[in-house]
Amino acid sequence: MIRINLLPQKREARRASEGNQNWLLVVLGVVLLEVVVLIFVQKAKQDELKRVVSVNQKVDAQINDIKRQISNHNEIKSQLKDLRDREEAIKKLQSARTGPTETLLELAKMLTIGRGPTVDNDKLEQLKRDNLGAVPNQGWDSRRMWLNSYAETDRKVRIIGHARDGEDVSEFVRRLTLSDYFYEVKLLPAVKTFDKDSHVDLLKFELSAKVRY
Repeated sequence: MIRINLLPQKREARRASEGNQNWLLVVLGVVLLEVVVLIFVQKAKQDELKRVVSVNQKVDAQINDIKRQISNHNEIKSQLKDLRDREEAIKKLQSARTGPTETLLELAKMLTIGRGPTVDNDKLEQLKRDNLGAVPNQGWDSRRMWLNSYAETDRKVRIIGHARDGEDVSEFVRRLTLSDYFYEVKLLPAVKTFDKDSHVDLLKFELSAKVRY
């Protein structure tokens, strides 16, 4: 009788089956890992997409806001111009009301004995160092000169008066030139006259200047 031993073959079959199962588990593990990685990558991509969409929405909102501002730009410019024009008109009106009075008070001040023009103290001290001849004479007797006419048009003034001599006129011009209220003072040629009432020789003068207020 012939005997056939099949036991080793069964063991080999079991080993082959176990090997196939292990390989299948490895493949399934790799596939599962890839799926997990893909899920994380997909999630990251979705988050990035949401962020980009959010940024785009903000940019679109800013663009729309800028468009609205630009559409109203001309209207806003027109309104601002109207406001500035009104402010300027008010300033001119206020200056027209108070300016001439201030300049007349300044004239009265500089023609008062012992007083002088309105001037910055530092400017006056510097003038004393640089050009003493341009400094007003505090001892000048302003009664030696008087004004006959004072006219102002568009902040340009013309003054006509009489003085005892040329030095009195020069002192008056010095004070006008130094004053904070007057500039571009120009003395026109003077004319000698004789006052019949007082029997005194006089000097008729005329000058022009601009005023600031």
